[in-house]
Amino acid sequence: MRKIKVSAPGKLMLLGEHAVVYNRPSLVTAVDQRLTLKAEILENSVFELNAKDAGIEGYSKPLSELGKGDIPKGAKFVEIATLNFKKKYSLKTGVKITTSSQFSPLFGFGSSSASTVCTLKALSELFNDKLSNRQIFELAFQTVLDIQGTGSGFDVAAATYGGTLYYSKAGSKTIKPLNLKSIPLIIGYSGIKTDTVTLVKQVAEKAKKYPNVIENIYSQIGYLVDLAKKALLKEDYQTLGELMNLNQGLLASLGVEGKKLADMVYGAREAGAYGAKLSGAGIGDCMIAIASPAKVQTVKRAINKAGGKVINVKVNAPGVRIEK
Repeated sequence: MRKIKVSAPGKLMLLGEHAVVYNRPSLVTAVDQRLTLKAEILENSVFELNAKDAGIEGYSKPLSELGKGDIPKGAKFVEIATLNFKKKYSLKTGVKITTSSQFSPLFGFGSSSASTVCTLKALSELFNDKLSNRQIFELAFQTVLDIQGTGSGFDVAAATYGGTLYYSKAGSKTIKPLNLKSIPLIIGYSGIKTDTVTLVKQVAEKAKKYPNVIENIYSQIGYLVDLAKKALLKEDYQTLGELMNLNQGLLASLGVEGKKLADMVYGAREAGAYGAKLSGAGIGDCMIAIASPAKVQTVKRAINKAGGKVINVKVNAPGVRIEK
């Protein structure tokens, strides 16, 4: 095999933001907008990358220089993933990688994690290592930690496994796929790009100042996740909505709500949604709502009226896969 094409989904957090970083469980779902990666074996020992969506064109360096020097932001995850694969499984020759995405990196759908997972999947197929999903997840999560210094891995899990997952990084890491047909979510984009790493650090600083309070909030969020998992499996969307509202209140107490997201969330509730909350690190990116079929259009209009933009994506999408 000389060439391969793979794709991985973006993700949306349902419940469990921030607490997931501190070993509490979370619920995450994969979205049907995907990042696609093409990889081709080269005759030389060079790493080449083109990722127009990330502002990278004609980027190359010798394999021996992977991870060294100033790495452009848009190349970092693919390059470090390639380096980590090389360290663990070896690269017998150079490789040319090209990525393209169906979703904007502004949405907070996890384009970095999707590109990392795609890179490892493609390299494992090209160089006959045939890594399992678990092996891909572990090496992709390590790549994220190498770059960011911190992280929970839920976005890597969603890109790898797809579907809707009950996830915790505690201990040996729990990744439990929930066998759901679908989830009738409404998704709104705030128009504001979130700096996830900065927000996670801000919450960590608050935890240093008020350790008992913040730890209790994390534990309550984890408890809500367990209840929400049961509601999801029963397709009890009214209860799920109530739990989403409670999770939003706890996230607001962590200081990550943000006025724009709050306007969208409360607008959706006032329009009749069972529940609505931010999705992700907060302040910007996306929010989610769940409503009865009769209220869906009213809720969508309310989100748009609040200054958001409803995004038409489906959730519970397949994980990383080989494309023809």
